[in-house]
Amino acid sequence: MTLALRNLALSITAICSACLMANEPARAQSSLVTDISSHLISVTSDFTGTELLLFGAIKYDDDDIGQGQGDVLVVVRGPEKNIIVRRKDRVAGIWINTDAVEFSRVPSFYALASNRPVEEIAPPDVLSRLRLGPSRLRFRANEPANVSLPFEEAIVRQKSREDLYSDQTAAVYFLGDTLFRTTIAIPANVPVGDYIAEFYLFKDGELMSAQSSPLFIKKSGLGRTIFDFAYDYPALYGIAAIIVALFAGWLASAVFRKD
Repeated sequence: MTLALRNLALSITAICSACLMANEPARAQSSLVTDISSHLISVTSDFTGTELLLFGAIKYDDDDIGQGQGDVLVVVRGPEKNIIVRRKDRVAGIWINTDAVEFSRVPSFYALASNRPVEEIAPPDVLSRLRLGPSRLRFRANEPANVSLPFEEAIVRQKSREDLYSDQTAAVYFLGDTLFRTTIAIPANVPVGDYIAEFYLFKDGELMSAQSSPLFIKKSGLGRTIFDFAYDYPALYGIAAIIVALFAGWLASAVFRKD
């Protein structure tokens, strides 16, 4: 899985570079050198969240020296899951589920940080094409776009309330003309799985360079053992849970029994 994510990261970089070369083949381009503080976040039973440090440097070509530092956007996203969104309506005085739309490949977590508002960095069509920002995410649905759009907006609202979707303006800080850094808050309720960190360099509204790095959030310790057992052997896990519950009930009755 690590090799697959690294291949994906290289593919994203190659695609972005190819697009740049196709648009301006004769112009030298600035590039990014990036990394993250940790490629593995361990989730234990006492995990209360953490902060991920993302940093890098802009490598300027001779033609770009003295022409401004550009703008940097950083995105952390993943893992993708299928979600069914239901709408509740009041029918005969009772709130019941009515319409439902199923979406596929919905990021469980999405965080964006930029050095200034993204609307000032690139044109709307570029931001939409790259899906930069929670409001610009588009999910695959089994319904027409005019029907599914309110349900998409409901996903973004709910994920934002849970601190799983965020858009941080003025959160990328430049240290001099080339170095930059930012932090992304990883909440305690973050889903485990495979993530990817993406770095974008814009200048005068144009995408100049892109880099990406894999990130893994995994359960560890006793929680990891129980999680793997429940996932690999759901029937046995259910039986074990019932036995533990019965034993706990018997033990409580024996301790607090009145003679």
